[in-house]
Amino acid sequence: MAIRVTSPLTREEARKLHSGDSCLISGVIYTARDAAHKRLCELAAQGKELPLDVKDAIIYYVGPTPAREGQAIGSAGPTTSYRMDAYSPTLIALGETGMIGKGKRGPEVIAAMKEHGAVYFGAIGGCGALLSKCVKKAEVIAYEDLGAEAIRRLEVEDFPVVVIIDSEGNNLYETGRKNYLENLT
Repeated sequence: MAIRVTSPLTREEARKLHSGDSCLISGVIYTARDAAHKRLCELAAQGKELPLDVKDAIIYYVGPTPAREGQAIGSAGPTTSYRMDAYSPTLIALGETGMIGKGKRGPEVIAAMKEHGAVYFGAIGGCGALLSKCVKKAEVIAYEDLGAEAIRRLEVEDFPVVVIIDSEGNNLYETGRKNYLENLT
């Protein structure tokens, strides 16, 4: 049974989620990929205000395709998360509580998640057209010059994800593999 998650996601709520939990996210999430992350971290390093409030925010690593007539967004499948690893610890320290992507995360990101109480959700790659149906509204809020990689504010309903790494550092990519190998015999 899926856990219903509402965004914004407080650190307290993020800490209640566990590696392996299936979740349905509803509320506001933001999109950003590596170019946008770099700009956000440069602003933070200069002490300048960010174009979005990252406190309690969930950021989805996606560069959606253009929306078709009558749709809020085009295909919106996750991108590989490690490309954001250089920037994620900074945003987590600033208040980001959730990240959605695919693939492994580095030790610095996991350490920041444990220190500050954040989670990493996995979305299924290759299902971008299906995931886009969960997006009810989308608007570019920053860095329009980045095209598909601009920062968007999305209103989502029942967006399906799995907690890959929880705020204690438990990692489904490790525990799932271990459980599988133990059950081979």
